[in-house]
Amino acid sequence: MKVTSIYTPDTQTKQLIPLVTSHIPAGFPSPADDFVDLKLDLNEHMVKHPAATFFVKVSGDSMIGAGIHDDDILVVDRSVQATNNSIIVAALHGELMVKRYKIVQGKTFLYPENTAYKPVQVTTEMEFAVWGVVTYVIHKAV
Repeated sequence: MKVTSIYTPDTQTKQLIPLVTSHIPAGFPSPADDFVDLKLDLNEHMVKHPAATFFVKVSGDSMIGAGIHDDDILVVDRSVQATNNSIIVAALHGELMVKRYKIVQGKTFLYPENTAYKPVQVTTEMEFAVWGVVTYVIHKAV
């Protein structure tokens, strides 16, 4: 899965959205206006480190098993340390891609979440860096 665009969050702008705090049953209409208690700013919930956070738009299908689809927007925090099984944006030979970061028997691998693709073992000869850790996935509901 390739990164096609990179954006920085605008944390100066507040876009407050009504937050419904009661449970809403699926399939049964409810007058939700009666339950709006708070206003929600998505920056407060999705952007923990504004100076190190980016939104990236991705293309491809190699991460569909992780719920990341073509044209999704990912929230990526560059200040978060990648750990085993993190979903990361990796810089491999100058190309940004999204993969699952795994350490297996002391070796680093970039795993896709689609069986049509094979994992890549990262070797010392490769130009590799963890660009950031994916913290949220934003996509349109189907």
